[in-house]
Amino acid sequence: MSYTSPHSSISIEFEEKRSRFISHLVPVQSRVAALEFLQVLKLRYPDARHHCWAYIVGDPVSAVEQAFSDDGEPSGTAGKPILNVLQHRAVGDCMAVVVRYFGGIKLGAGGLVRAYSSAASKVIDAADLVEYVAISELHLCCDYDQESLLRRLLDSEQGRVLSVEYSSFVVLKVSLPESGSVHLLQLMSAQGGGRMRELNIESLL
Repeated sequence: MSYTSPHSSISIEFEEKRSRFISHLVPVQSRVAALEFLQVLKLRYPDARHHCWAYIVGDPVSAVEQAFSDDGEPSGTAGKPILNVLQHRAVGDCMAVVVRYFGGIKLGAGGLVRAYSSAASKVIDAADLVEYVAISELHLCCDYDQESLLRRLLDSEQGRVLSVEYSSFVVLKVSLPESGSVHLLQLMSAQGGGRMRELNIESLL
């Protein structure tokens, strides 16, 4: 599980058939934070016709929470296209708001979808995105003479040792990217002769 998130808030502006679109992207970790940011923008642009938005908390593929709003635009022409762009671009833990000042020329449903999708894409393109990588913690067990091999296998999967306990065998508490944990266990099985294994945490208590 990996995705990107904006490092800080950013905004861009463009015009489409005399309508003014101001796109904002901000990192958020909750619905409360997202809606607080929306209120800030409504106070900043009180005379704007629409404040359309979408937010995603967590991984865009399996979000903890997500929502969107057309804010008076025809149903399905603003909030959902913004959300679709966030999902397609794999940007999570964020809120995107597109403020529109109507310029007197109607864009039509298709034109609105394209305009709001473009607004979301443009602000993502301009953003400083950071990558989030899910981390797993494992307890691994091996004989003393296999510790160096286990550490090399862990290094190959970009893992690190958090703690070590020495008793009748060696127990390493490790962290590594979630995507590499399955491969590490496969390597341990293949190269450890059955003497390197993952421990169930309950067995250590």
